[in-house]
Amino acid sequence: MQHPRDSVADGGPDERFSRFVAARWRALTHTAYLLTGDFHEAEDLVQTTLARVYTHWHRVRPDTAEQYVRRALVNANRSRYRKRRVVHLLQAALPESLAADGGGLGAGEERDALIDALADLPERQRAVVVLRYWEDLPAEEVARTLGCSVGTVKSQASRALAKLRGHRALVGHPLATRLGDR
Repeated sequence: MQHPRDSVADGGPDERFSRFVAARWRALTHTAYLLTGDFHEAEDLVQTTLARVYTHWHRVRPDTAEQYVRRALVNANRSRYRKRRVVHLLQAALPESLAADGGGLGAGEERDALIDALADLPERQRAVVVLRYWEDLPAEEVARTLGCSVGTVKSQASRALAKLRGHRALVGHPLATRLGDR
């Protein structure tokens, strides 16, 4: 007799999991990239998260699957942080050459500067900014995902936005003033 988990063709957990991964891979990888600041680390984080989630997928309700996986992703990133792995940040130009060029930011450079600024935030503030502003989740859902109060989300967001506005890569750039518009 075949275990229900082994069945893909009948719409069982394996098929639901495969469909979920196919539909959400890009978004999960993007979120992970914003959390880690490194594309390869992001892919590893998503793969690790999905491997852990898969073992419990038969218990995950379809209407809460997105939130469940997002929370698992944030928790896996926290674990990665706790292990104090060395992260190698590669930059297209040395900081001195950016200053010599006047520090002007184009569209790609603006994104890179923002990613650089995110990388300097503490892990929890970065998670709040990514979930609240990139994922555009309401504060209540961010609080549920991070396992904290809405007040904590708001205070962490406020502190993070202040740090981002004052970050060396964004000082004097219009993006820094737009960070407070949310």
